[in-house]
Amino acid sequence: MERVSKAPLRRRNSDSLELIPKYNTFDVHNNSFYKNVDEDDLSGERGCFFKDGKRRTDFVLVYLEGDKPSPPRHTEFRQTFLENLAKSQLEFEEDVTQDRKTKVHFVKLHVPWEVLLFYAEELCFRAPLEVRDSKKINWSDRMLTKFHLPNIFKDEVPGQPDDYFTCEFQAAKLDKFIGSENPDTYFKDTERSRVAYEILETAPYGKKQRGEIGIERLVEEEVFVAAYPLHVGPYELPRELKEGPDSPEEVKINQRQVLKEYWARWGKWLKYQPLDHIREYFGEKIGIYFAWLGQYTAWLLAPSLLGMLVFLYGAITINGPDNRPAMEVCEYPVWTFKMCPLCDEDLGCKYWDLKTSCGTGKIAYLFDNAATVFYSVFVSFWAVFFLEFWKRKEITLAYHWDVLEYEEGAERPRPTFAALAPTVARNPVTGIMEPHFPEERRTHRVFSGIAVVLTMVSLVLVFMLGVIVYKLLVYRPLAKNPSTKAKAQQIANMTGAMVNLMTIMILSRVYEKVALALNHWEMHRTQTEYEDSLTFKVFCFQFVNFYSSIFYIAFFKGKMTGYPGNYNRLMGLRQEECAPGGCLMELAQQLVIIMIGKQLINNVQEVMIPVVKQWIARKKRGKSGNEVKPRWEQDYELIPNEGLFGEYLEMVLQFGFITIFVAAFPLAPFFALANNVFEIRIDSDKFVCEVRRPIADRAQDIGIWFNILDTVAKIAVISNAFLIAFTSSFLPKLLYRYSVSANGSLEGFTNYSLAWAPVNTTKEPCRYLQFRNDKGSHTAFYWHLLALKLGFVIMFEHFVFFISAMIDLLVPDIPKDLDIVIKREAYVAKQALAEHQGGGLAKSDESPDELDDDGV
Repeated sequence: MERVSKAPLRRRNSDSLELIPKYNTFDVHNNSFYKNVDEDDLSGERGCFFKDGKRRTDFVLVYLEGDKPSPPRHTEFRQTFLENLAKSQLEFEEDVTQDRKTKVHFVKLHVPWEVLLFYAEELCFRAPLEVRDSKKINWSDRMLTKFHLPNIFKDEVPGQPDDYFTCEFQAAKLDKFIGSENPDTYFKDTERSRVAYEILETAPYGKKQRGEIGIERLVEEEVFVAAYPLHVGPYELPRELKEGPDSPEEVKINQRQVLKEYWARWGKWLKYQPLDHIREYFGEKIGIYFAWLGQYTAWLLAPSLLGMLVFLYGAITINGPDNRPAMEVCEYPVWTFKMCPLCDEDLGCKYWDLKTSCGTGKIAYLFDNAATVFYSVFVSFWAVFFLEFWKRKEITLAYHWDVLEYEEGAERPRPTFAALAPTVARNPVTGIMEPHFPEERRTHRVFSGIAVVLTMVSLVLVFMLGVIVYKLLVYRPLAKNPSTKAKAQQIANMTGAMVNLMTIMILSRVYEKVALALNHWEMHRTQTEYEDSLTFKVFCFQFVNFYSSIFYIAFFKGKMTGYPGNYNRLMGLRQEECAPGGCLMELAQQLVIIMIGKQLINNVQEVMIPVVKQWIARKKRGKSGNEVKPRWEQDYELIPNEGLFGEYLEMVLQFGFITIFVAAFPLAPFFALANNVFEIRIDSDKFVCEVRRPIADRAQDIGIWFNILDTVAKIAVISNAFLIAFTSSFLPKLLYRYSVSANGSLEGFTNYSLAWAPVNTTKEPCRYLQFRNDKGSHTAFYWHLLALKLGFVIMFEHFVFFISAMIDLLVPDIPKDLDIVIKREAYVAKQALAEHQGGGLAKSDESPDELDDDGV
């Protein structure tokens, strides 16, 4: 292969044209070089290098050549793009494989040492100064050790990455950094691929004014079909280790095999996650996601157990005095309580007996009892504690992984932003001239985006209204039919919930594409700003999409129906009323269908879609699954990495389900815990085995997701207060027991809570569930109850928010010992790189003895 001539490095590619270097093209299976190389070796670590065995493949571009020639425009774009990569001094090697009717071209890229040095400064890489001695212990390990108990969660994972004192890389002081004497191994493969991606994203292939820049756009336009860094080798263990007890003691396994063996296996579901290994292989952003998911899953254990106890309490006391109203319905003779028709009599709806709701009334008690009030308070505090302690762990991990101040000073403009920005301006912080997009122009785009978001949210509400009308229309024929009359409302509610779930999933897919296009158009400067804006847009939509029907059932359904002779109507139809078991029962039913249904659909998709996509790809290419392929070809057959956005969104929506509506469904945290145990295994196996290796992005925290979680936790306090006050029967029973009942029991509550239809409003005398007199006016009990409800909401909210504020005040975000160490390390690193100092880094006496490192 002909090497690229060395030219002075520049911050941006020149507009002048140079000839692309002539890189070698050969058939993988016929080239003489590969005839002398073992196939297994070529699919392993050896396959990550050029044919000279010295230069590492840092990135791979793939394009196809079929029977029909490529569009001339594509060929021109590809040639121009490769020419511009050559100006950045990347080195090339191309391999070709033949499918049934298509040639697949693999363009392998190598970043030379001089280019790495330049971009290491540009991208603010962290360079190791000296090994840092720190004892990483988490709270569960500490507690088990204190009580002298064995730690079943601990696992001895080989190849623990070293921990270093670091500072920003400076090429002029290269000799001060550990490992600089060996250029071939000084930069990690994650850092090399990050440099290659930066160059690929800033290289134009056409006119910049049209946004014709970057490898992502070329893949979207199918000029290239794929672009990815390579995995370090196979994920299967070496054959020597599979042979059993006679295997050699020392067998080297790569990072991917370590992760597969000690993390991405179902047998490791009870073990701590090897977060340092995950960060070393996938980068800080993915490492922090799995740290958060692990801590969230571990913290779900307490509300799951307590929620099951609350449910069991309801099951044990279902025939007790607290459920006397439901027992009265079951015990009284038939037609004791003759209820008014649930739709208009002239449409064929009949009177019904309250006794038919005996079963649903008992089941409703499982979710609507006194214990759920205390459980709601517990979950509200649980959410606050979880977020406070996550902040501490997040900062500890950021320090441990050297990204504590990444977003403040080290984050550069996004490559796409840099290429499309029309002007340059001086950065007010660094003083460096950077690409700039006028703020007034961006403001107009942001407001236009908000208008689109509001339009999509309105569309969701329209669909929700359609589901309500659907249930009203379905109920009428079912209520007329004697065979379905008893179950008419349940059938309408169940099918309505299923229709609603399908609508939610379809709208979710559509809106994510709309939000992505909007976000790109808004021209956000950094990747963090870009992702935060996208996250906010999608979450606002998904919040309405997933929760609107649930909020409707919880707070609106059955509250504004009117009364006989004065019913409120929607599109000429009487508004729907709650099922005989009450709205809380129906709310629990809706939660089960949407929450658990969504989890099942997502898990099936995550497991099946990669398998199906790989099978389809092999069929198209005419390849058998058992054929040994080189490393770059094996990675090409993996599915593209879609990032963490969908994973975070799924978990945050789940967090909303288990906090906002926990008063209606105490078992929600248990189902969330069970799902997350599977989720960690599915996600880990997906990242290690099923998808192409992602770019190892840096991050110091979970970004705007924390603000969203904090907002959801606050909404949960308000929601649970209103659920208990206005949807649950807890307060009506409480007021009746202590202000109406003679003996302090619930005897007679059923009869007291039913009003008689006003005279001449129905063909026959009947009852309905409201606190009204025989003229339709509210009773004194109703007004007393309303005052009690409002007082309860105010007291509940103020109590929880006050305690939450105290927790936030008393629990510091940064542990005191760690705060001292951070400041000490910054001072010592500065001294070590000063011109007058020739020695190494002085050790800090305040090194932290505990770093909360691993998540379950």
